[in-house]
Amino acid sequence: MGKAVEKPLGVTAGFLDALPIVMALPDLLPITPFTRPVRGEVVVPGSKSLTNRALLLAALSDRPVTLTGALFSEDTLLMAEALRKLGLSVTADEAALTVRVADQAQAFAATAAPVEIFVGLAGTAARFLTALCAAAPHGVYRIDGIPQMRKRPMRALIEALRGLGADIRCLGEEGFFPIEIHAHGLRGGTVNIDASESSQLLSALLMVAPLAAGPVKVALTAEVRRPFVEMTTRLMTEFGYKLDVQASTETFVLKPGRYNAPSRYAIEPDATAASYFLALPLVTGGALHLPFLRAPGAGLQGDTHFANVLTRVGATIRPSSRGLDTHFSQTTMQRGVTQDFSEFSDTFLTLAALSPLLAGPTRISGIAHTRKQETDRVAGMARELTRLGQHVIETPDALEIAPRYLRSGETIETYRDHRFAMSFAILGCLDLRGDGQPWLTIKDPGCCAKTFPHFFELLETIRQNSLAS
Repeated sequence: MGKAVEKPLGVTAGFLDALPIVMALPDLLPITPFTRPVRGEVVVPGSKSLTNRALLLAALSDRPVTLTGALFSEDTLLMAEALRKLGLSVTADEAALTVRVADQAQAFAATAAPVEIFVGLAGTAARFLTALCAAAPHGVYRIDGIPQMRKRPMRALIEALRGLGADIRCLGEEGFFPIEIHAHGLRGGTVNIDASESSQLLSALLMVAPLAAGPVKVALTAEVRRPFVEMTTRLMTEFGYKLDVQASTETFVLKPGRYNAPSRYAIEPDATAASYFLALPLVTGGALHLPFLRAPGAGLQGDTHFANVLTRVGATIRPSSRGLDTHFSQTTMQRGVTQDFSEFSDTFLTLAALSPLLAGPTRISGIAHTRKQETDRVAGMARELTRLGQHVIETPDALEIAPRYLRSGETIETYRDHRFAMSFAILGCLDLRGDGQPWLTIKDPGCCAKTFPHFFELLETIRQNSLAS
């Protein structure tokens, strides 16, 4: 993506060959503004969260499973490559957006050498594969990622799996990657887990618990982001396993069982990726249709609720027979809002990046846990908005942004975080100087390969279409 890809440890050439082909991106990408209101439709890729969960559940199923509408990105390809290393057959057709997982009976075949698994910066792959390998009947598995991944929370999951009998050895700092797992299955039992730093820690544990020799009782010791946990439990049900959630909703009881998956499973469009295009008319005016996207509260993704935030800002978002329509008239005021993002925090950056355009301050809370994601997203967003001339008050769990005149000619640091790149790219679509010339530059735009490899190509296509309308 503008420079050669270095082959990381533990990744085969086949993985690199499978990376989606996208337009070459420079290290610094000026964003060309829209000079006419946006028009047309945009098809967003499949959900990363659903694709990686479905890949894991397909691997645990009793028959071949074909995922349709799957996401092809760095995170999902890392997950697929790891499953191949564990002995499964994973065949992909990017043109058709399908992935087939088969040969489940061949998984975890005995090998003399440890299996090396590389997860890059993919949090879902890291947590899910740790749990999967810990539940394996035998084998030695070494899991690692890039240096940034070695800082992301893993301790709660590691300790919970150890409580079920797993032999997990931290090869560096205790509670973090790299790790080595000497697998002999899980025995079952009762464990406590604090998944407040990442709901993926709990989701990983829940999905593999049915493989244990005895019942598993999981008790929560802190608040967790419910929408992603509900996504996991509903997906487990759709893959043929019935999970018992006790009335307190603080305890999960999972009996030994199997996943009787459907032969085909459709992945929903990614609600987080959709947030950028739902917000685009607020910057450019005009309207967009997003086919197949679910309305707020429908489907499996909590991030669909971001559409409700945008309607409070001033957008008109309505369900249609085929998806969602978003519209904004430039004669309408864009309003600053106060919003708790604890339930759909991946979208907070989209609102924060647009806050300079809103009338009055914007207050975003419920985001403390995002300090331990791809980067410290709270501090990073405060720095970049300040770079653009905005007045920002940063607290441990919140940002308050008072709009000021935007500075032109600035370069946004993305911290290797795809959501910084995409959020600020939407802001850059504003024709700030009225001459159609770029005024905002995105550093390292190739980081979007993590979840949305075609993002900038798609954005430019939409801009060109707006000129022709």
